[in-house]
Parts: sequence; C-alpha cells; structure tokens
Amino acid sequence: QVILPPGYPTAEPPVYQLNAPWLRGQDYTELANNLEEIYVQNLGESILYLWVEKIREVLIEKAQSSDPEPDIKKTSEEVDEDDGDDFLLDYQPVQEDPIKMLNYITSESQEVDEELPPIHHGNPVTDRRSTFQAHLAPVVTPGQVKRVLEKLYENKKIATATHNIYAYRIYCEDKQTFLQDCEDDGETAAGGRLLHLMQILNVHNVLVVVSRWYGGILLGPDRFKHINNCARNVLVE
Repeated sequence: QVILPPGYPTAEPPVYQLNAPWLRGQDYTELANNLEEIYVQNLGESILYLWVEKIREVLIEKAQSSDPEPDIKKTSEEVDEDDGDDFLLDYQPVQEDPIKMLNYITSESQEVDEELPPIHHGNPVTDRRSTFQAHLAPVVTPGQVKRVLEKLYENKKIATATHNIYAYRIYCEDKQTFLQDCEDDGETAAGGRLLHLMQILNVHNVLVVVSRWYGGILLGPDRFKHINNCARNVLVE
C-alpha cells in the first residue's frame, strides 16, 4: 500500500506498507531495503513504476526459484550480475526477426494493404554515449503494426540500432479482450517491461518502439529506466 503525500515526488517520499505474511524476515527486510535504495537513487523522481518492477521481480524469482532457467538465444549487450534481470517474465517472446513473426501473425487473415498510420518520434535521450529514442503509432490491427515496423526499418539509422524494443496493445471490441505482444530484440526482458508499463498506463490501440544505440559503456539497470521514460514521454505527448 502506497500513500503519495502532497510534496511527492520532489519534496516528500511516498509512505508505504508491505503486507506479505508469507515473506520471511530476511526476505522482507531485503525487499524493504531495495525499495529504500531505489528511492535514494532516484531522489526527486517518480519511483512508483520502479517499485512495482522491483516487487514484480521478487515475486517472479520466488515463484520460479525451483525451475531451471530457459535457454535464451539472443542476449543483451549488457549482462547484469545482481539487478534481478535473470528471470523469466510472464512469457518469453520467441527471439526471431520481428517482421517475420508479424508475417506469421497476419498471414492467416491475408489482410489487404493496411493503411500506414502516422508515426510520432519522441525526443532522444543520451546517457554515457548510449542514445534512446521512442517512436509511436496508433494501430488497430497486427497488419498496421507490421507496416509501421517496416516503415521504421526503412530508416537506416533505426535499422542499425543495437536494439529496437517494441510492444503493442490493440483492444478487440467484439471480444472485449486485448491483442498484445512485445519484442526484446536482444535486450533481455525489455519488451516485457515496456508492455507492462503500457498495461499500467492502460493505453490501447498503440504501438511503441524504443530504439537504443549502444555507446560502448554499460549502463546496468539504468537502461530500463531510460527505455521506460522515453516510452512514457512519447505516450504523454
């Protein structure tokens, strides 16, 4: 449970209470310390999303601590030793060419040439020579997702990015369900985190792509913060 005081996030910290009787003493203390640490590392910034992600990591690690780790074909430029990224998300997207995957999804319906939706590009963010930029397009079918990705990849700069992480959510009115998917493109767990952010913000009928150009300096968990901040900013815009 979290209470946000009037001065949050700039002047006052959030007030929180952990209700988890099943967490043993040491695990409980460790999680509480992790949340405090996240707050201290991000003073003055909104930290709710980071807290949700940390708690989610702990829950997934707990649930899967007895399971063998899956083989992951393509991995990130960065491998973190202890920031909790070596876990399986709700599902692990198949690490294949994203366009081929969408060809497979859309081939069944053999959709007529889909109209290319407008594409909005967010402001790039650079940290230690790595640059992140988000791109957004309104979409209502997987065919439009495919068209937007193809259009983006026509841009040589985007096509040569180290990672093009994306996620989309399409609301199916007739079934009252969401058609959604994500792609890590080698940045392990980034696609799932991006989709999770979109679920938290309750956005639909939209595709968000975040391009990252790796600059040779490891950013550790900060890279996820930049990916999500870029995505959130382009959604707000």
